[in-house]
Amino acid sequence: MTIRFTEDHEWISLDGDVATVGITTFAQSQLGDVVFVEVPEAGRALTKGKDAAVVESVKAASEVFAPVDGTVVEGNQAVVEDPSLVNSDPQGAGWFFKMTLANPAQLDGLMDQAAYDAFVEGQH
Repeated sequence: MTIRFTEDHEWISLDGDVATVGITTFAQSQLGDVVFVEVPEAGRALTKGKDAAVVESVKAASEVFAPVDGTVVEGNQAVVEDPSLVNSDPQGAGWFFKMTLANPAQLDGLMDQAAYDAFVEGQH
């Protein structure tokens, strides 16, 4: 399973033809307690770098951007019903949506774990 990260603190994990997308543990820690999540509907076309979902916390509202071009196959209704899943497991059960990729080569432009860790370290 390949996991990549964006500079906007989204993660994308590719498993076969379907990728799962969410926000990183770092992003969740910056947001604080998540109180509302809006996920995209199945069939929605997404464009890399454009709005895909919404996450609101007690501190701020933020967009979740599509890390690559593709089409949503599933929104995570569990986080809509229980936004605290984003706090407790942002890179697991707190995922936002699953998508098929229009251009898998776009993953090559994203950071791997080591590069993302260095990027986050540079944000302090």
